[in-house]
Amino acid sequence: MAVQREARSALLEEALGPGGPIVVFDKVTLAFDEKVILDEISFTLKTGHTKIFLGASGAGKSTILRLILGLLKPDGGHIFVNGDRIDDMTEDQMMVVRADLGMVFQEGALFDSLTVRENVGYKLVEQKVPPEQVNRRVEEVLGFVRLGEFVDRKPSELSGGQRRRVAIARAMAAKPRILLYDEPTTGLDPITSITIDEEIIKLRDIEEVSSIVVTHQLRDAFFVAEHMAVKDGASGVKIERAPASKADEAEFIMLREGRIAFEGNASELREVQRRNPYIEAFLS
Repeated sequence: MAVQREARSALLEEALGPGGPIVVFDKVTLAFDEKVILDEISFTLKTGHTKIFLGASGAGKSTILRLILGLLKPDGGHIFVNGDRIDDMTEDQMMVVRADLGMVFQEGALFDSLTVRENVGYKLVEQKVPPEQVNRRVEEVLGFVRLGEFVDRKPSELSGGQRRRVAIARAMAAKPRILLYDEPTTGLDPITSITIDEEIIKLRDIEEVSSIVVTHQLRDAFFVAEHMAVKDGASGVKIERAPASKADEAEFIMLREGRIAFEGNASELREVQRRNPYIEAFLS
């Protein structure tokens, strides 16, 4: 046991060194009363990469996001964000960590009484950024998600997909290095869902934002994992099929009853699917 603890410590030290992962979970456990939600979960998220969490309802997927945000504290194990251990931080200390996190909620969670401009710039105004800088950044991120002409509209005047894209713009306005997506395409039609998937890909590949995506939507999950964004001289950015050499930039983690049932890229998941009855049932 002592040898195992020493080995884990050495691996963790290596992971948190220069150029190490931007998010690290090391043997994280969490239970509510007698129900175990996470059971010794370990994973790392590299800078500019994506982790896609799959699993049945109650498997612990959204709990991962709440732990990263510091809204929950684990019962055991350690969590590191940007090289800082956060599982023992105070609320004031977590406020500094959250400045580098962007969150996209399932329903967008926009302020109905504010315009698109005011929604997207809300965090910047709270940070007392000068108004001209706020407006410049708002216009920049709305252009990125192709909604610049809607800057003065209210959320009620937008479609569901447009509201979700505004939520992405708001999450990226303060230039966070990590974006967390909680069911970003749930409730959207397939065509609109693809536009959201493309924004997630563009942020990862063009802006080098690290991301964690929690979803039940398998088609969207595989689209994000198997496509890439490249700069194009004519249209700015285009989305195309990713080559095998880019396979590990988006990886799946499937949770089952609080434990990791699978971790790997899309090709590996399809391969495991053929010989694992649980994964076969879930993916089909």
